[in-house]
Amino acid sequence: MNPFLGTIFTVLTLIIAVPSAVKIFNYVTTLWKGNIRFTPAMLFSIGLVSFFLTGGITGIFLGNSAIDIQLHDTYFVVAHFHLVMGSASFFGMVAGVYHWFPKMFGRMMDDRLGYIHFWFTFVGVYLVFFPMHYIGIAGFPRRYYSWTNFETFSGFADLNMLVSISAVLTLAAQFIFLFNFIYSIFRGKSAPANPWNSNTLEWTTPRNPGHGNWPGEIPTVYRWPYDYSKPGAKEDFIPQHIPYSETPESNLPHENELVKLEVNDGSAIVVEGKKH
Repeated sequence: MNPFLGTIFTVLTLIIAVPSAVKIFNYVTTLWKGNIRFTPAMLFSIGLVSFFLTGGITGIFLGNSAIDIQLHDTYFVVAHFHLVMGSASFFGMVAGVYHWFPKMFGRMMDDRLGYIHFWFTFVGVYLVFFPMHYIGIAGFPRRYYSWTNFETFSGFADLNMLVSISAVLTLAAQFIFLFNFIYSIFRGKSAPANPWNSNTLEWTTPRNPGHGNWPGEIPTVYRWPYDYSKPGAKEDFIPQHIPYSETPESNLPHENELVKLEVNDGSAIVVEGKKH
């Protein structure tokens, strides 16, 4: 490759890391200091972040035109691409299925089968693609239907066998998900209207809402969507459509409480009055 074109290749490839890093920080800081419930949907969401991070880091190597001379068209590229575009996106899709299943069918998927499905798939994916990174660094080429004639690559036969066995077991684990999905449609435990204790409005709709999503008046939004663990509240969550008048025990400051207000010049005044 012409060195000038190699520079363009490097710059454009590494620029991809900027929005990708922003997304990773967004995902992680969204979970930071949160009261996380490790449901199957959350585990698959965390698995998505893990695959996107590890697969994205290997993309930095491929963005270096000098290193890419060795890594180009090897198993390293296969492992990088399938961690990011294949495994991460698949985990995001499955997380969405576990999360929205109660709204779609009015029943809950089995959590125990969900956990088994997650761990078999999560470990299996890494057992497939971690060895492929190592093989790719050694120069093992992709798209070769047979490599046994190359004596140099015969030493990687065991790792290739591990990759193949892991891929088969990972595929087999998806039948656990398929069984869980079909069985839960007909025999799953009946789901409450808001199984995840969510504050947002989509969990206030009936199972078959019809036109307009809500059969009657559209709910009014009174508060932001993250009213969790409010001091004094009766429950850990307060949905957005609940007005403040129904939660006086958690509306701070309380009525007739002295409130300190700071004004623009830095001075402070103390007023007494009812909270609105």
